[in-house]
Amino acid sequence: MNIHALRLFYYVAETGSVTKAAARLRISQPAVTSQIKRLEKDLGLPLCSPSGRGISLTPFGTELAKQAGNLFPYEERIEEFVEDYRQGRKGKLRIAATYLPANFLVPGWAARFKAGQPEMEIEITTTNSTHAFEQLQRHEADVAFYGGGAKEKPEDVDWLELFEDELWFVVAPSHPFANGTVSLPEMMQEPFVMREEGSSTRERLVSLCTTYGLKPPRVTLQFSGLGEVIRSVMAGYGANFISSLAVRDYVEWKQLCRVQVEGIQLSNHIAVCTRKNETLSAGLQRFIDICRE
Repeated sequence: MNIHALRLFYYVAETGSVTKAAARLRISQPAVTSQIKRLEKDLGLPLCSPSGRGISLTPFGTELAKQAGNLFPYEERIEEFVEDYRQGRKGKLRIAATYLPANFLVPGWAARFKAGQPEMEIEITTTNSTHAFEQLQRHEADVAFYGGGAKEKPEDVDWLELFEDELWFVVAPSHPFANGTVSLPEMMQEPFVMREEGSSTRERLVSLCTTYGLKPPRVTLQFSGLGEVIRSVMAGYGANFISSLAVRDYVEWKQLCRVQVEGIQLSNHIAVCTRKNETLSAGLQRFIDICRE
């Protein structure tokens, strides 16, 4: 059966007029008439006959139009569904993010995105940099957000740096170093409260000590969560080396104080990563545009 001809017949039956069906489908009236006659010939049964200015369906034509009515409205819904995905109005956006952007950046970006695309789903996975890139490479994530040193940049991803985030030494306001300036060896004499081994900031601090020929910091309190680390330092114990994004508000509220360390200025690279040479979906491009703003 010629599905195109059946579609034309369905719209003729629905509108009751060849003229109206042709206008709706944006094709010529003779083309519609020709296709319907061809369909009648293929089927070996009459479908309609002239009736005044319109048409009259045969009993078979009436039943066939009902059957077609189950097909073509559903086809229209599928086309709308596809177009919604194409335009980024519907679908699912899978985000893999390292700890820093996942906790301090992505939630705000996601809220702004959802305000404009309420029917889009967003799934955010917080993980380490290795797993974030692996998820991206295995197509388990559509985009990866990274916060850390640029040395971990894989070759098979497109890397768009959004900004750099400073790394700060912080202590409680009651600490002797609060708002002061010290040397790196002096700073390394302090006990540190840090996240577990393998966390990117802790590795950066150890690497810094190695560069300057110093012993690694004495980590005398260790937590798996950053919130616990911050609260311990706020309570008056030890020092921390941490992203400014995580503690900027606490410093402004004078619950923590920075310590300037002579000659030391380090930062994290905050980047959005996508698969190289891959066209971005409309939804993902819109999300990235929000991040860049």
